[in-house]
Amino acid sequence: MLINIYTAWIAFLLGCIAGAVSGMFFHKKEWMGGYDSWRRRLTRLAHISFFGIGFLNLAFALTSRHLGIESGIIIPSVLLIIGVATMPLVCYLSAWKPIFRHIFFIPAGSVILAIIFFLWRIVSV
Repeated sequence: MLINIYTAWIAFLLGCIAGAVSGMFFHKKEWMGGYDSWRRRLTRLAHISFFGIGFLNLAFALTSRHLGIESGIIIPSVLLIIGVATMPLVCYLSAWKPIFRHIFFIPAGSVILAIIFFLWRIVSV
């Protein structure tokens, strides 16, 4: 779907911005508690999740277009958008307050369900 292509490219842009901002401080050994700290790891995960789930949105859109699938893909489309919006958010929130780690099921579950629903749709073609 076209919205997933737009979503993917917006996610790539946000990933570049997030990487540029945090990259200004990565040279400091003890920034955010050091390389292995929870806060720094979650910040890195947030940055890369923009790209990873962005690529899933792009792959979904291009695959559905290539296979000529236009119906029955609204649910996986929406779930992938939810995933790309919530994964970096939950990562940043968890870096700030570790209690937020308990809501990782939202982005992870939405992406997993999107893939399952899309695979089911592909198989049923």
